[in-house]
Amino acid sequence: MKIGNKEFDTANHTYIMGILNVTPDSFSDGGRWETYDAAMKHVEELIAGGADIVDIGGESTRPGYQQISVNEEIARVVPLVAAVKKNFDIPVSIDTCKSDVAEAALMVGADLINDIWGFKYDERMAPLVRRYRAACCLMHNRKEAVYSNFLEDVYRDLEECIDIAKKAGIEDDKIVLDPGIGFGKTYDMNLEILRNLNRFDMLGYPMLLGASRKSVIGLALNLPVSEREEGTMVSTVLAVLNRYGFVRVHDAKKNRRVIQMLEEIGMRNNFRDGEEKLYG
Repeated sequence: MKIGNKEFDTANHTYIMGILNVTPDSFSDGGRWETYDAAMKHVEELIAGGADIVDIGGESTRPGYQQISVNEEIARVVPLVAAVKKNFDIPVSIDTCKSDVAEAALMVGADLINDIWGFKYDERMAPLVRRYRAACCLMHNRKEAVYSNFLEDVYRDLEECIDIAKKAGIEDDKIVLDPGIGFGKTYDMNLEILRNLNRFDMLGYPMLLGASRKSVIGLALNLPVSEREEGTMVSTVLAVLNRYGFVRVHDAKKNRRVIQMLEEIGMRNNFRDGEEKLYG
């Protein structure tokens, strides 16, 4: 698939989406990159570490977050989107579920809309993405962690997101899916997703895993946010072994090395084949 001016061979490689939160209250790095200079320096660090996409978010989506106005979110992210596009040759993703924010970012060069509600929050989002011929990442989410058959329900919910995109005219090669670790799920449900990442193969789209430093890692290891990098790298290993096209992470360098080592060994394309031979 093509995002911006870059080709992504998601069938054969796992790419890094580097996180840039320009918020005072994000769960992991709230306030660290809030100023323009700090944010731009961090973009340099992400790219030097091997990020293939920079994902810019202006509103925290952690549990219990305080929603901000559209104008405030635009003021936080749009100048940075424009600056990154001007100064770096890298695709830029905007992490928002609001069409007004998305359009303001697309107007200054954003290449991908990363929507935590998978086009279900704002009915203007899908037609907007189509109009700009942008790429999109559609994440699974629910207001409450209530399911009849958890994995099957997640699968069906993602099918609904795809249906919205397709009805808006968005092309298949512009769609990425995310099973939504940490959103509308309990701790045990998050673990079940991680155990069953291959469950979503039949949807037929590149997958993104965004587990970096999230509470499922903190609860599993009984560690604060600042000490969850090893757990994050395990989630990256799982993504590579299950042929995910992208991982969304805070530390590009460490996770890039994980991916490179696994791919050098040949695990990305051989692990599941070997597993099928062993157990099938």
